[in-house]
Amino acid sequence: MLPLGAGTAGFDRWVEFLAVVVVLLAFDLFVVHRKPHAVSFREAAGWSIFWIAIALAFNGWVWWEYGAQPAIDFFAAYVMEKSLSVDNLFVFVVLFGFFKVPPEQRHRVLFFGIVGALVMRAIFIFVGIEVLEAWKPAFYVFGAILLWSAWKLLHGGGAHFEPEKSWAYRISRRLVPLVPEYEGGRFLVKRDGKTVGTNLLLVLLIVEATDVVFALDSVPAVIGITRDPFIVYTSNVFAILGLRALFFVLQGTLEAVPGLQAGLALVLAYVGVKMMLIPHAEVHVPSAVSLGVILLLLVGSWAVATLLRRAERRRERERASGGGGPREG
Repeated sequence: MLPLGAGTAGFDRWVEFLAVVVVLLAFDLFVVHRKPHAVSFREAAGWSIFWIAIALAFNGWVWWEYGAQPAIDFFAAYVMEKSLSVDNLFVFVVLFGFFKVPPEQRHRVLFFGIVGALVMRAIFIFVGIEVLEAWKPAFYVFGAILLWSAWKLLHGGGAHFEPEKSWAYRISRRLVPLVPEYEGGRFLVKRDGKTVGTNLLLVLLIVEATDVVFALDSVPAVIGITRDPFIVYTSNVFAILGLRALFFVLQGTLEAVPGLQAGLALVLAYVGVKMMLIPHAEVHVPSAVSLGVILLLLVGSWAVATLLRRAERRRERERASGGGGPREG
């Protein structure tokens, strides 16, 4: 394991990576989605596969450039962040439905929300690593945050998000002059000589604010796997870049994914305990083991939930057909 605060990549690799991200974002906004439109399932599925392929290709490059250990760390961190980001989608589904965001403008909101998230995640990651380096008890604090997040997920998580009751909604309405309407894809408009925000800006502000909350869970979780800032940040970036496409693939069906909440909760609890063990030098959990545990928990929770759901549906069919009732003599 790398020493705390150490990193695989030099300054030139950071510059190259950020340049590639800027090019990908520009291509997405100014070429692929130059004209606002409702994203179809087929289009979203294609882009979701594209972003996953890009992440795996980068993972291969990390293996070739830096070796097996950083590559395993990246893949484990990517799977972790990708899994946790799915829970964000519950909030987006509720948010877009509550504010009746036009389908053709949803990609625009998510695009700029992700740009803000990339900046905020960088701040969280570097501050988090510095805090851990300067203050060892922070491992226990971060671990406790993850255990608390696991408990919240088991009790509903983002599925019960209520936009009008969120602190982000109340603060945005209080601080930013807004008009309760949409003006195409515009975030700002002129009214009586004053610049005011549209409903689209309000939704964007709430998306950004909720990402800050989600970062409090996901960043400590990924740092619990590796403390290499380059691996932590790049895994976050690739998971976030694919979040928009994944939203359009899964929107409306997220609650039908069996075992999702329970699996994510178990993963967070595992990483929380692992983070609390890091200060104890005699206890070391290899990244390959963590990767196996994460995959086992996610796949296992899905498999168990699927089997339980099928058994329940079979019992319902038997009751409906009279097979489960008492027989008459």
